[in-house]
This record gives sequence, C-alpha cells and structure tokens, in this order.
Amino acid sequence: MMDQETYSIVLDTLKKIEREKLSLDTRLELDEKGEFPEELIRFMVGPDIGLHLIFVPEEYGGLGASAMQIARMSEEIAKVDMAIATSFLAICLGMDPIRVAGTKEQKDKYIRRIADEGLIVGYGVTEPEAGSNVQALKTKAERVLDEKGDIKGYMLNGQKQFVTNGGVADLYTILADTPEGPSFFIVEKGAKGLTPGQHEDKHGIRASNTAPVILEDVFVPAADLIGGVEGAGLKEANKVFGYTRLMVATFGLAAGVSSLEKVVAYAKERVQFGTTLAEKQGYTHKLLVPNAVRLEAVRAYIEEVAARIDSGEEDLQVEGSIAKYFATEVGDLAANDGIQALGGYGYIKEYEVEKIKRDAKITTIFEGTSEIQQNIISIFRLRKTLHTKGEYYRSMAEELSGLSEETDGPIVARAIGLLNEFLLVARKFKVTKSQYFMFLLADMMTWMEIAKAICVKAGSKNCEMTHSNQFMLAVARLFAREAIEKVYLNILKIVQGQQAFDELTEELNSVAFNTIFEGTLADMDVVARELTV
Repeated sequence: MMDQETYSIVLDTLKKIEREKLSLDTRLELDEKGEFPEELIRFMVGPDIGLHLIFVPEEYGGLGASAMQIARMSEEIAKVDMAIATSFLAICLGMDPIRVAGTKEQKDKYIRRIADEGLIVGYGVTEPEAGSNVQALKTKAERVLDEKGDIKGYMLNGQKQFVTNGGVADLYTILADTPEGPSFFIVEKGAKGLTPGQHEDKHGIRASNTAPVILEDVFVPAADLIGGVEGAGLKEANKVFGYTRLMVATFGLAAGVSSLEKVVAYAKERVQFGTTLAEKQGYTHKLLVPNAVRLEAVRAYIEEVAARIDSGEEDLQVEGSIAKYFATEVGDLAANDGIQALGGYGYIKEYEVEKIKRDAKITTIFEGTSEIQQNIISIFRLRKTLHTKGEYYRSMAEELSGLSEETDGPIVARAIGLLNEFLLVARKFKVTKSQYFMFLLADMMTWMEIAKAICVKAGSKNCEMTHSNQFMLAVARLFAREAIEKVYLNILKIVQGQQAFDELTEELNSVAFNTIFEGTLADMDVVARELTV
C-alpha cells in the first residue's frame, strides 16, 4: 500500500496531466480522429511520470498501490478520459497472469521490465468466434520437442480479437489451448509470426488502441509458459476477475459521476421559465437524484470489495461480477440521462456528455458482458445459498438488523430474508431451467448486496464521506426502497400463477411493501438540495 504522501503525489500528477496534456479540446480531437496517442501514453509510462507503477508490486520496482487506491485512481483517470484509462487498465490486465501465476523467474524478468521500461501490455484472450466464452478457445499451442523428447517450447496458431493495446503492445499475455488445457503464454513484440491487425474504428473509447492479433507459427520458449504448468489458464483468469472486474466497475462509476457533475453544473446555470433547472423538481428528481443515489450506492460496494481484497481475502469473483454489472449499467444509464438533461446541447460534441455516453457503453461489454455477469452471479450465489443452507444471506440480514432504523438497514434485512427463503425453495419454481428467471435472481442478489453496502456505510461513523450524514442516510433509504421493490416484483414475476406461490405469501407480506415508500419525496429533496447547493 502506498503511503499517503505518495498517493497524494500520484493524484496531483493526474490532475497536472489533465491540465497540460488532456484539455477538453485535446480529448475531443483524439476522439474525433480515433487515433491512439502513443506519444502521450509513452510519456505517461516513461521515467518522468511512471503512472503505470501504481499497478506494479513494490518488490518489482512499482508503487504497490492497494486495491482501494487503484480503484480510486482508476476512477480519476476514467473521469478524465475513458480511452486513456482503458489503455492503462490493459497494462494491469495483461500483467496480472504473470503477477498471479508466474514463476519467480518470470516475475523477476517481466514485471520488473514492465516497471523499469514502461512496457505497454496487451491481454489476448477474446477470439472472433468465442467472445466471452473462453472455454471455446481455438488458438492452439502445440508442443515443440528437443532431440531428447523434452518440451523446449510451443508453436502458437490462432487469432485474438478486440485486444486493447493490441497494435502497440511491447508484450502480450496470450491464452492458448495446450494438450493439457488452456494456458497463458508471454509473447514479445516482434516475435516471428505475430502480426497485429488494423486498429478498430469504434463507437466509443476511440483513442484507445483496439486491434486483432494474428498468431501464425509463433514459437514461444517453454520458459514463457506462465507458471510453467499447462492447463492452468482458466483458473489463473478466474483468480483475478474479482480484481479486474472491480477496476472496470470504477470505469462505469467514473462515467456516471462525470456525466452527473456536468449535468449539475449545467442545471445551476440554465434558466427556464424564470428559474434554474436546479430548482425544478421534475428535472432534479428524474435526471439527477436517481442517478446520484445508485452511483453512491455502488461506490460503497466497490469500497467494500476493495477493502476485502486488501485484507487478503481471495475468491471474490462473484463480488467482482456484482460490482462490474451494476456500476457499468448505472454508469451507462447516468451518461444517457446526461444527454437528456442538457437537451439539445447534450447532443453537441463540445459539451462532452455525448462522448461520455459513447465511452460508457463499452464498460457493459468488455471484461465480460452484463449478461455474463448475471449468469455468474445467479449460478454461484444460488449454489452458495443452498450449500450453506441459507446461512450466507442469513448472516448478511443479521448484520443489517443491527443498524439504526434511519439507515433502513432493518427493512433491507427483512427483504434479504425474503430473498433467502425464496432461494431455498427456488427449485420448486424450476428457476434454473429458465435463463430469464436466473437473470431475475441475479438482479435481486445484486441490488440486495449493494443495498447492504450503502446502508452499512451510511450508518458508519468511521467511513470517509464526501457528503453530509443527512445526504448519505437519504441515499441509503432511497436505494433500499428501490432494491426492495426489485426483490418483491421479481419474485412475483417468477412465482405468480404457480401452486407453490402460497408458501411465500407470508414472507412477501412481511416486507410491508405498502409502507416502505413513506418519506421518499422528502429524501429526494434532501439529495437534490445537496447536489445543487
């Protein structure tokens, strides 16, 4: 973990880069041209700045930032420009298989080179026909034997698609299928047979380099099989998903917050029919407050997961999926509302909100689509609930029951209890036979776990707050109501008309659905006032 002084210096460096290298005019020009600003990126990873060092452990010459610090800095970079942030995240993503599973020799050689030389890294997993299904891998790694019959290397053949930094990387980590299963390999730029394809002309993040990478008889020495063992690639990829998807979640958060900040500034200046837009409830309560509430809630969840990673906890793949799914969806929605909030100006490039919206959309797609995340969340959380006989969500509800009523924690606890009871009898409703029903489950699980995070944060006396306590409590209550509504209605969608529905009637009524919306308007007023003060 970086000390506070170093952390502050890094944040100040980011602000300086924005002022001097990434003005609004520059960002708009980069977006319009759709060209990768290689000179700028090389400057940012060069010896004078070394911004990539935040991702590198201290023992290899990096700054060793904590997950919490990287999450916050990733958000700040993405708020400046999502394309630039994407290029930096790819360096981290490409290095992760080496960091997590590499041999000591591989780490000493390659992670130190990434730190010292400012190498740009590409992460080659996705394929043209496989998409998010990495198990449908077609890139092959055939063993090359020496005269004694020992493996001296591998011959790689295949194609990778949508590789961030694919056309400019100095180093690649490539997933290929060996005789023992999928495995990661380290391949350097200039390797014979490795050909980067043409930079894609994209809808958003246009200044990031996205290109296919073609591999035709690329020889890789056995020493560059990551971990030195065949068949561990999927395990290695899954091991870092909790971390990498959390970082993508910060991109979604950044897009939403950036759009919201521009909307708030506009609302305080724009006068319509005698008053500013900030004074019009139809504007603030539709286009500002709901987005602010959801973004603040998912920020609490991101902080919670980052803290768990920093405490040494592992196997947080589902938590990474929840954060990534929710943050990117609500960030995309907030960016869309940003265009609506500025009216005709929202459609004009110089106001930037339309660019933020175009950039935000990719966050719901790369590093696993929202639908892939829903699949992961529903399958693994249902499995955990059944395996623990309901203890997983029961303990979560007990924690919330101990919070003060003003956080709405106790009523969220009852809703989690309802969800838990439903999951324990879910087989009766054949939910696993319907992907649509499983997606409804994923949404309930996601909203409840994020509701727990924001209620706990709002009720804490030790959390770092950027808003008043009154604001945070109002946010917690507003989000709790929306989350409870999600659970109630989604259960009804699944069970309505089925005979077993009667068994859940008492649990459904226990939520007191008809009373949970009391005080909603007053809480929205609190949030709107603090946003526009």
